[in-house]
Amino acid sequence: MTDYLRDPEAIYAQSFALIRAEADLARLPAELHGVAIRMIHACGMVDLAGDIAGDPAVVAAAKDAIGAGAPILCDCEMVRAGIIRRHLPEATELLVTLNAANIAELAALLRTTRSAAAVELWRPRLPGAVVVIGNAPTALFHLIDMIENKGPRPAAIIATPVGFVGAAESKALLAADRLSIPYLTVRGRRGGSAIASAALNAITKGLAE
Repeated sequence: MTDYLRDPEAIYAQSFALIRAEADLARLPAELHGVAIRMIHACGMVDLAGDIAGDPAVVAAAKDAIGAGAPILCDCEMVRAGIIRRHLPEATELLVTLNAANIAELAALLRTTRSAAAVELWRPRLPGAVVVIGNAPTALFHLIDMIENKGPRPAAIIATPVGFVGAAESKALLAADRLSIPYLTVRGRRGGSAIASAALNAITKGLAE
């Protein structure tokens, strides 16, 4: 029989210990260290620490909002699937509007992508919500534009869209902090749904207890 570590708690403990030993977390606020470790764990790249950027207030802002009953707005099903439901209060809603019946028509009307049009459908639920974007740069661009044009304001934004077109630019815009909303992101092309949901999971661990 192959000899390998089988205890899930021991695997997590050893993984997090290795990340702490190998990743340079010193440049990040202490409040973001635990979140950064989970983000690194989700992708296996310790150098991701150098690209993580955020407001340390994002942790408390997201916890407080979810604890008070705010929904979590996800840009795609992969983000929603990666969120650990047992960490959340039972009544917490995980909403994805990307597959709404009218989304293709709305995207055509707005002359944008389905992902951006899906964000437009967030308007009624966006005030005080927690936003988690892991896939589409256009979703983040549209969210920023909507808020800057006096649209509803979420309590916190976790956004790590991935890709070669618009990803770095959309996240740089968020990191410029023009919205004055607590945020968390990964600079550059890297990102993805697993990293976004891992960040939220780190924040919400124990929230339902």
